Amino acid sequence: MTVITVFNQKGGVGKTTTSLNLAAALKRQGKQPLLIDLDPQAHLTHIAGVSVDSCNESVFSFYQKSRQLAELIQDAGNLGQIIPSHLDLAKADTLFGKGYNIVTRLATGLRAEGLQQEQNPVVIDCCPMLGVLSLNALFACDVALIPISTDFLALNGALQVEKTLKALELVLKRRLPRRYLLTRFDKRRKMTRQILAQAQEKFGDDLCTTTIAENVSVAESPAVNKDIFAHAPNSRGAQDYELLLEELISAGLIAGCSAQAAETPRVDYTQSPRLVYTAR
Repeated sequence: MTVITVFNQKGGVGKTTTSLNLAAALKRQGKQPLLIDLDPQAHLTHIAGVSVDSCNESVFSFYQKSRQLAELIQDAGNLGQIIPSHLDLAKADTLFGKGYNIVTRLATGLRAEGLQQEQNPVVIDCCPMLGVLSLNALFACDVALIPISTDFLALNGALQVEKTLKALELVLKRRLPRRYLLTRFDKRRKMTRQILAQAQEKFGDDLCTTTIAENVSVAESPAVNKDIFAHAPNSRGAQDYELLLEELISAGLIAGCSAQAAETPRVDYTQSPRLVYTAR
C-alpha cells in the first residue's frame, strides 16, 4: 500500500490543496483514500466538512491517549475518509518530544491496525515545520510529495526538505522516494522560468513533469469546501491534478492503481503551458 506525505518547510505552497485534490483524484479511480490531517490549523479537516468538538476526536488523542487510529476515522465524502486534526496538535513537540519511539508512532500504528491496504491509499497533510508531526509523516510514508509554489522562498523550503530527507536516510537505511511538484505555475512570469530551471538542476528526475498551473478554480475550491473536481471539473486545475496522479502511478509510486493513459505526460515548457504527450 502507498502512504504519501505532502510536506514543505514553507507555508502557502499548496500542501493542503495538493492533499485535498490528490485524495479526490484517487477516489475518482475507485479507491477509498484515508487522509490524515497533521496540521494543527486543521484546514483539510474543515474543507472535508468534518466538525471536531474536542481534541479527543482528533489524531491528537492517538498520541496523547493511545487511541486506535481506526476509532478516529470519519467520512469525508468525495475525499474518502479522514482522521481529523485539532489545534491542540500545536503542543505536540512540547508534550511528546522527538525520541525515536514517538517519531515512528504513526508508522507503527498504521501497520499494527492494518490500515495500509491496497484499496486505501493514505495521504498525510503536514504543517510547514520540521517537528514531531512532520517526522511522523516522513517515517510513515512510502513517498514524499513536496509542493513548491514558483517563488524563491518555497524553493528554499524544498531544499531544506531535501537536506532533511538525506539526513533521514541514515536512520531509514534507504533512500525515501520523493517528488517535487511545481504549483502556481505561470510560464509567462520570468520568476517561474527561473524557479523551474533551478528546480530541474537541484532535483533532476525527482521533479514532477506535471505542473499545477496558476488557476483561479484551484484557489477558489478550498474556500467553498470542495475539491477541484467537485468545484470545477472541466478546469485546467482538475486536468493538472488528474495528470499528477497518472504520473505518480506511471512512476510506480502509488500502488494498486492503473494509469488511465498509456503515455507519460510531458510539459513543453518552451512553447505552450499546455501538456503534450511523448510515448514511452
